Amino acid sequence: QVQLVESGGGLVQAGGSLRLSCAASGRTFSRFGMAWFRQGPGKEREFVAAIGWSGRSTDYAASVKGRFTISRDNTKNTVYLQMNSLKPEDTAVYYCAGSTTTMGVATTPKDFGSWGQGTQVTVSS
Repeated sequence: QVQLVESGGGLVQAGGSLRLSCAASGRTFSRFGMAWFRQGPGKEREFVAAIGWSGRSTDYAASVKGRFTISRDNTKNTVYLQMNSLKPEDTAVYYCAGSTTTMGVATTPKDFGSWGQGTQVTVSS
């Protein structure tokens, strides 16, 4: 099992940027895929972005493609989510998740066994 701690959330105006970080400890971080999910007010948790164990493979939700970038630094056991051109509809609690598989890029919640506590992102109009 891996322990995940997110940071970097906050309040930003529409069009602004934030960078979320997720620090991992526990199992071998570099062997597993990672992802970001979010849950907005009154909404179900949804996939945002995912990255494979090496960092070479990524996947994004259509709603954030071209605005958000996921990356990882396996030397620091950390995954990042750079969020640019933020919109009010990006307002949500953002969760970091650790995949249970070393293969491919997982994007569905059932493929993730470790979750952080979440960090709030609020985008004002």
